[in-house]
Amino acid sequence: MQLYLLRHAIAEQKSASGRDVDRSLTPLGIAALRDVMERAWVAACKPEVIISSPYLRAIQTARIAADSLGYSGDLLESSALRPERSPTDLWEEARSQAPAEEVLLVAHEPLLSAALSWMLGETQVVTAFGPGTLVRIDVETLGSRPRAAFKWKLEA
Repeated sequence: MQLYLLRHAIAEQKSASGRDVDRSLTPLGIAALRDVMERAWVAACKPEVIISSPYLRAIQTARIAADSLGYSGDLLESSALRPERSPTDLWEEARSQAPAEEVLLVAHEPLLSAALSWMLGETQVVTAFGPGTLVRIDVETLGSRPRAAFKWKLEA
């Protein structure tokens, strides 16, 4: 499985509602994300499934990714991709999508850096995810503990 991990793009500091889940992407965040998605298109990123955190900024990011990558499927939402969830929650969501060969997950920090490190078998953070960062890893096994290889990283 080719697994793509995408952090939401730059979001406003505070939403009109005051709730973190309602924070929206900024124009700068949208522009930077579109640039990353253009490079992802060139790198042949063609997800069969896109799953987003239920937070507004992640959903907006997933929509832009879907449009940019020519994705025509449904955009799925999962609470397993909320920022406070664990790497194993994220992994269970990803592996539940088999037999899909390419899966894109849109989530948050610190979940993404922790999940990436865990899937690579590292005990320390391998890489941080700035807003709009996209990472591809290739997962060799879909068991309860994945074995994966880092392929590339695109940053905004």
